[in-house]
Amino acid sequence: MSWTEATFSPNNEMLRTMESKRRYSFCQCSAAHGVAEDGVDDEKFMLGDLEEIFNIGDDIEGDFLGIPGWSSERGAKVLVNVDTFGAVGDGTTDDTKAFLSAWDKACSETKSVFLVPEGRRYLVKPTKFKGPCASKLIVQIDGTIVAPDEPNDWDPENPRIWLEFSKLTGISFRGEGIIDGSGDKCYFDLFSSFWLASLLCALTVLQRSTFELMLSVFQALTIESSSAVNVKGITIQNSMQIHFVISKCDSVRVTNVKVSAPGNSPNTDGIHITKSTNVALLNCKIGTGDDCISIVNGSSRIKMKNIYCGPGHGISIGSLGKDNSTGIVSAVTLDKAFITETTNGLRIKTWQGGSGYVRGVRYQDVRMENVENPIIIDQNYCDSPKSCEKQASAVNITGIMYNNISGTSKSTRAMNFDCSDTVPCSNIVLKNINLLGKDGKVETYCNSATGFGIGFVNPSADCLTSSNKDKLVDQIKGVDLEESSNGTDLVHDEL
Repeated sequence: MSWTEATFSPNNEMLRTMESKRRYSFCQCSAAHGVAEDGVDDEKFMLGDLEEIFNIGDDIEGDFLGIPGWSSERGAKVLVNVDTFGAVGDGTTDDTKAFLSAWDKACSETKSVFLVPEGRRYLVKPTKFKGPCASKLIVQIDGTIVAPDEPNDWDPENPRIWLEFSKLTGISFRGEGIIDGSGDKCYFDLFSSFWLASLLCALTVLQRSTFELMLSVFQALTIESSSAVNVKGITIQNSMQIHFVISKCDSVRVTNVKVSAPGNSPNTDGIHITKSTNVALLNCKIGTGDDCISIVNGSSRIKMKNIYCGPGHGISIGSLGKDNSTGIVSAVTLDKAFITETTNGLRIKTWQGGSGYVRGVRYQDVRMENVENPIIIDQNYCDSPKSCEKQASAVNITGIMYNNISGTSKSTRAMNFDCSDTVPCSNIVLKNINLLGKDGKVETYCNSATGFGIGFVNPSADCLTSSNKDKLVDQIKGVDLEESSNGTDLVHDEL
């Protein structure tokens, strides 16, 4: 697929139009349906309490000022051009050794710029770029880095990783270049299905059974065990599976990044966050065959703002709790997003039998177009060829706020809260929701879920009830939104 020319930014005309439509739709609906005024003062007072509770910090800029790339760079730089170390850049010659030699040089010099020049295509085999490195390292990607499309060029001993950067502090990735996973080339001429093509490629690489393959997930770009990381402007496309993984990191800022893959390419998640804290995703445009953004175990203080998502499976927390594992995600915010032509919108998914919690999540100012499941919490998630048995334990989901969510639903069930009978979802707050169906008919489904609505809520969420709102507020106040893992060892059930 190809991206449109317009960029998605806070000043983009589409965003302004989206916001004005949202405000108009809420005002129009409130007037047309005659929202009752009884209890409005109480609701406003309670909402103030809730918004304070859910406020995990809106100053994304201030929270991440320690990461390189905010202010102008000054001082002499050491330019390390991969061409100087023998890279050819014709797209067919193996440039892996040249990249590693250039990396060793740049890593050892303070204020180095590891340069991938524009106008060239560099074929690089699966490679690990390891730190620690000297301070203020910049990776400037202006050209294109391409993965091998021959299965024999992949490492059968470490088949999941293509480009991995690890143990780095204060590093900046930037440029207008492309990281191309070559997933569109792998047997693509012979098979119409991108997924079948990728599967056959992977089978050839691993020389393993299909079942064993499912336990491995290919990652195009991985940043691991690093801190104070800035990623800006690059494009990541056509990965065989996951495009960009942020793993075991702290203080990562991703700005103006584009991720692209065909809509029929399953498991090609856009940006995947695991075991990481203080991650900000800003002005990103993502369209793949799986989750645009996925946030899994051990992640907290994740902030997303001005996100374009589609096609794909929406923006997901989870899955968590698979194989009776512990899953913990807390303090997540999404502020301003446009989600279009996806199978899900805002999704939280957990397996039965797990433990842990998802809490302190706020979604606000989100517009959806033709989304299959706009709002969904699924505590009975079962991505398995056989049915999943009911179990007594579950990942606890509590303290979830949806504020100013509007748009169109492809399905009748616009809001779906399918929660565990033994560990119900609690403290779900809906404020100013306006989701419409193509035929005008939409509904909310609730199973073992409690909470309440404020302002105009369409479809009605009467099934989402709380017997004592004051008690609910007190319960939410007891949630420590800053808490993550408490230093315990976390079992990570999914990449």
